[in-house]
Amino acid sequence: MTVEVSWFSALCDDDYEFLGQPDEALLSSWPHCRNIVMTADRHGYDNVLLPSGYALGIDNTAFAAAIAPLATHIRLLLAVRCGELVVPQLARQLATVDQILEGRLTINIISSEMPGESLDSESRYRRSTEIMYALRELLDRRPVDLDGDFVKLAIDPPRIATVSGRSPLFYFGGLSPAAKECAAAGADVFLMWPDTTDKVSAVMAEMDERATAKGRHLRYGWRSHVIVRDTEGEARAAADRLLSKLDDEEGRKIRQRSLDSTSAGVARQAELREGADDDGYVERHLWTGVGRARSGAGAAIVGDPDQVLAKIRELQAAGVGAFILSGYPHQAECDLFARYVLPELDHGRLEFEPAPVTLD
Repeated sequence: MTVEVSWFSALCDDDYEFLGQPDEALLSSWPHCRNIVMTADRHGYDNVLLPSGYALGIDNTAFAAAIAPLATHIRLLLAVRCGELVVPQLARQLATVDQILEGRLTINIISSEMPGESLDSESRYRRSTEIMYALRELLDRRPVDLDGDFVKLAIDPPRIATVSGRSPLFYFGGLSPAAKECAAAGADVFLMWPDTTDKVSAVMAEMDERATAKGRHLRYGWRSHVIVRDTEGEARAAADRLLSKLDDEEGRKIRQRSLDSTSAGVARQAELREGADDDGYVERHLWTGVGRARSGAGAAIVGDPDQVLAKIRELQAAGVGAFILSGYPHQAECDLFARYVLPELDHGRLEFEPAPVTLD
């Protein structure tokens, strides 16, 4: 089975040589993040995630529009924080970026709280479902007539359209019951943060049932870090070095700066760390140390090229069809993964017709 292999550009200041030790050269900026994307493009990765954060880093949509004419092959997975823009303007913005990219835009739907906002989980995900519905309708060139709890629109689609005239794929993740219902109703690719393979399989089975009940079908993705070296010993030493200057209190502050720091997914990453061995490994090649200084995806696949490849193939056999990877520093690890593992994978862009979003 062909898998999509994506990298990550650190637009939210999440790049380090030593976790928790800011480096001026690795802070989010146009030159630094551009270089990560161009490296991934040069190596033949299929997609690259452009994350969104309010307090940290540069704006990802402005960045996407700037990098689009420079990237020749790679897709952009643009994170869209639901509620930041009214839906008609968002549809025009995304269609414009897709045109600059010549049809290579994909969308990561984000449902975390807005800056200065306090909204319960069910309300946030209901808002996201309504936004996904309206956005897909407009990007698919259909009028919207919706009197929802959060989106109230009676409007025709804008003149400007994506290259295909259809909506890009929606990537989406979340583990709370409300998030799972939202994903089943509107996602095309359900993203999971690192976990044991049996847990990943259980989540996919549950999500298959939820999506089927809504007349939909989901694909699955895995978002994690990776540390690959010539030998397992060197990879483990690189993991240890990454944490060697971390102050635990500073790590806690970094985790809590994120707007999703109290989510169910983040809580599950904390459980993995608590269940790991003294070196931070919850499985032989799944290391939870990254999560000591990072909210969100908090574990890394660690090993030699064959071991990293075997772990990816294990997840692929379980049903994961897309991998969004990163490493520290991001450009350097992008080079290493491309040298050691990427040529061994049968990979390519996810291509399928996205299903309509349901409001049921």
